[in-house]
Amino acid sequence: MHRFKPCLRFAKSTAYRYYSSNRSFSPHNLETAGPIASKLDSRSVVRFRGPDTVKFLQGLLTNDVRKFSEPMGENERTSMLPTPNLPTVSVPPMYAALLTPQGKFLYDLFLYKPPKLDKSSSGPGSDPDQSFELFADVDATVLDELLETFKKYRVRSKVEIENVAKDFSCWQRYCGNLPEKSSSTEEPEAASVGWGAGVDHPGESASRGNNLGWQWFNDPRLDSLGFRGIFPSDIIPPLIEADKETDEQNYLLWRLQKGVAEGSTEIPKGEAMPLEYNLAGLNAISFDKGCYVGQELVARTHHRGVIRKRLLPLTFLNDSGEEVEQEVAPGSEVIDTASHKKAGTVRTALGCRGLGLLRLEEAFKGSGALTIQGQDNVKVEAIRPDWWPAEWFQEYQQHSAVA
Repeated sequence: MHRFKPCLRFAKSTAYRYYSSNRSFSPHNLETAGPIASKLDSRSVVRFRGPDTVKFLQGLLTNDVRKFSEPMGENERTSMLPTPNLPTVSVPPMYAALLTPQGKFLYDLFLYKPPKLDKSSSGPGSDPDQSFELFADVDATVLDELLETFKKYRVRSKVEIENVAKDFSCWQRYCGNLPEKSSSTEEPEAASVGWGAGVDHPGESASRGNNLGWQWFNDPRLDSLGFRGIFPSDIIPPLIEADKETDEQNYLLWRLQKGVAEGSTEIPKGEAMPLEYNLAGLNAISFDKGCYVGQELVARTHHRGVIRKRLLPLTFLNDSGEEVEQEVAPGSEVIDTASHKKAGTVRTALGCRGLGLLRLEEAFKGSGALTIQGQDNVKVEAIRPDWWPAEWFQEYQQHSAVA
């Protein structure tokens, strides 16, 4: 298998993120290169621990954190530790966001409840409430600020908030050959990576985790993004052979093709409207949970039913329709060639791919309708992601008809 090893560079700007490489990347290669995995150095790990953890986060975050304290349902995933007759019980992770009181995006979080041995008792003197904990995969570039913000909200809540980035790392497993639904038996590769030696084969933890019970899970945003997990920093997660570990930049390219932003730079902190960045479609928002910080604006916009701008995948082309590499910088304005008005802004760019926040009315006018301000030789093609709910496009069409 071909191993990609580009360099990754972050801009100093806090408004946009720009990745550059000293070699060319083909998005088409990623469709056939998988499965591959990347350690996400752009992400860090925070631990929330204490009896008030769920109550504390429930009042702050956009998603319904109470699911972590509910009894396991039949559809929840289970797997086996490499220890005979001791199953672990695992709750799928959750994607959520913390907003400003005005409803603007601040931080995104992937929340995990650590897997536990499913023993018949917790042991003498144990206190489940005191030991309750959730781990959060967060943007490393805003880690200190994020910790300070959560501690500001803590007041008298019985919850500890700790930076455990030295102990744990975030990983993504992705590309075109992965199944979009995980189960404990679907990945026969597990037998070839040396996990679970001496364990009965029904305990298929080889494809799911390690001897601490940490596991791969379907990405809570989209199944097509692959699998995500938090693992101890001193191990390599299962199913990652030497030629399958690749630079995080490839994961960025994978996300760009799907139209998914991540972190407080690609989703501008203090500026971004969550629904314009498609967080509802990425399972980050519960509209049934009740109050949380910034909830009023999000709910009002959602029920109004019209989102005129959305984040879209972009492809950059020349006049001949060929893809152009490294020609567009984040922050570049996208112009409607017919009206000469601004249609939107490029938020992230890598090679011939990018993400842009565009007005839908201009985004889907057709080939050659969009270009980059000051770069008339660079055309912009906006792509409607295949995971978009049908009603999003219908809303745009209805709005255009009325206009």
